[in-house]
Amino acid sequence: MGSAGGMDELRRGNELLEAAYGRRGRPAAVARETPLKVGVDLGTSSVVVMVLDELDRPLVWEMEEASVIRDGLVVDFSGAGSIVRRLKDRVEKHLGRELRAAAIAVPPGTGTRDRATHGYVLESAGIEVAAILDEPTAANSVLGIQEGAIVDIGGGTTGISVFRGGAVEAVFDEPTGGTHVSLVIAGNRRIPFHEAERLKRDPKMQKELLPVVTPVLQKMASIVIGHTRGRDVRVLYLVGGTCCLEGMESVIGRETGIPSYKPLHPFLATPLGIAMNCPV
Repeated sequence: MGSAGGMDELRRGNELLEAAYGRRGRPAAVARETPLKVGVDLGTSSVVVMVLDELDRPLVWEMEEASVIRDGLVVDFSGAGSIVRRLKDRVEKHLGRELRAAAIAVPPGTGTRDRATHGYVLESAGIEVAAILDEPTAANSVLGIQEGAIVDIGGGTTGISVFRGGAVEAVFDEPTGGTHVSLVIAGNRRIPFHEAERLKRDPKMQKELLPVVTPVLQKMASIVIGHTRGRDVRVLYLVGGTCCLEGMESVIGRETGIPSYKPLHPFLATPLGIAMNCPV
């Protein structure tokens, strides 16, 4: 929904995301002295380790499905650490390099104690925490939005960052996300949750499932309306794994009355942005 202007805003981000997409388990050649920028995204439904060079060119990434985070909080510390260590080992084998430090991100409004717990997960996997930022701001490192709002819809939460002049004006977070979409599919199809998750990710099924999950998307839209009212937000950019659902930007745009766009491979925007914010 909306004019070509919003898509023009996404052009640079789409180029970065397309470059990254083909690098899962397929490393680019890199000199041993090249500084590495590493991002670890601890998501509700998956964990991603992303590696860039010092010019933010994607080198390699790995991902593993997980259920160690709920509503942005670590609920399985040991499991989270084990996953990060496995991904770290795989990436190190790809590159022939050690990953020593990484940036991480948390949902907007995450408290000090919970931010620290995310960091402890990395440390338990042998990675030093180089930076901590909020997830929508990480995504904007990729998209470069000057005016509007980034809506980061992950597995457990919907995070909203309002940008004015390229700077964050306000951030919000609500516990509604892709998990709720899967629960609705499971109930509608009378299938187990894990099977609903698989169907949700199947591009061949998404058009058929959109009417089923539209009430959840309308709930997400109401969250956006509540947090952007009175803030003169004229465009929305949708990122996060849930936004891979075909057609959801049309539902969000229709319900909010705000032109809504999503980049290519929206599930990669946050991990890519996290890595871009890793100091070298």
